[in-house]
Amino acid sequence: MAINYNLAKVFALADGDTDFVLKIARIFVAEIPKDLKELELAIKEKDHANAFLFAHKIKPSLELFGMLIAHDDIILIESWCHLKGKRKEIAATFESIKLQINKAIKEIKKDYSI
Repeated sequence: MAINYNLAKVFALADGDTDFVLKIARIFVAEIPKDLKELELAIKEKDHANAFLFAHKIKPSLELFGMLIAHDDIILIESWCHLKGKRKEIAATFESIKLQINKAIKEIKKDYSI
């Protein structure tokens, strides 16, 4: 049973196509960790433009996978980017997102044998 994610929106889009759901889950598991690493690097380097780019890229996937707390946190990162804040201001928020995403990925891999 999914605790760290919710595929209700994916199933609604799939309209009964379970292969589509599996494909979307595989893409999430394959791509989001790469984007998360790029986001982490951009935050560490205080590269606000790239941090915004990767936060914005990740955001729709978090919403699609029902990860609402992580979605709200990624909006905070986008705001931090616009304000060109210091890294320490956003470090805890990023760590929270990273933890949530890693838990969801572990769970998706188990639930869908990926």
